[in-house]
Amino acid sequence: MLRLSSPLLPAVLAAGLLAACSSTQEDPTAKWTPDRIYTEARDEVSAGAFDKAVPLFEKLEGRAAGTPLAQQAQLEKAYAQYKAGEKAQAQATLDRFLKLHPASPATDYALYLKGLVNFNDNLGMFSWISRQDLSERDQQAAKDSYESFRAVVTRFPESKYANDSRQRMTYIVNSLAQYEVHVARYYYERGAYVAAIGRAQTALAEYEGVPAVREALQILIKSYDALGMTQLRDDSQRVLDSTFPEGGTPGTAGLTKSSPWWKFW
Repeated sequence: MLRLSSPLLPAVLAAGLLAACSSTQEDPTAKWTPDRIYTEARDEVSAGAFDKAVPLFEKLEGRAAGTPLAQQAQLEKAYAQYKAGEKAQAQATLDRFLKLHPASPATDYALYLKGLVNFNDNLGMFSWISRQDLSERDQQAAKDSYESFRAVVTRFPESKYANDSRQRMTYIVNSLAQYEVHVARYYYERGAYVAAIGRAQTALAEYEGVPAVREALQILIKSYDALGMTQLRDDSQRVLDSTFPEGGTPGTAGLTKSSPWWKFW
């Protein structure tokens, strides 16, 4: 068997390590122009290979640093991260973009995309029916999403993303309110009247003027009645009657508590 003398062994090992490093660190995009990197990244996005697009956009950020193309790469990286299910990374990318480029003409899109990252279109009634728990974390994400859409609407009312943002804001508020009412009904049907009252009151206090208010008041009335709290029952009945006279459209009469988190007008 061939044996290497000890003086040669370190040199041979070093040469092998250098060869291995050079092969593993070889960058196939090293000689690509920024435009080619961008084209390749967009092709990966078009093909749905978002995980492959992300590192290409990251390379483009570095190669085109200080140019509008680098800003574009940052936004498109956030979109690819969002589509790849990397929501935390997408949000971090967008926060960094908004911090570094506060006057960018793409700020409305960045805020809109940030709203989408946190948006869950399976809130409220649908999650309750499928027995999925809308945890406190999910509720906070929904409120964060609302705030991002709100920023689009208030800061960029003429933006092409404003109308969709408004619709998503309405959906979020209605869904969260409806969820509270479903929980209140769940407690009521099981005889947990104090818990039902608490959740119904939360819906009334935080989601003023939404359709779910009617049922929240009805649950409140029935729960007070079950507990023999006739004065509170009658007070709640008067609020229901004045808020929804003759089964009319929801109003805000009688619901004049402190402004809920979602009101901005």
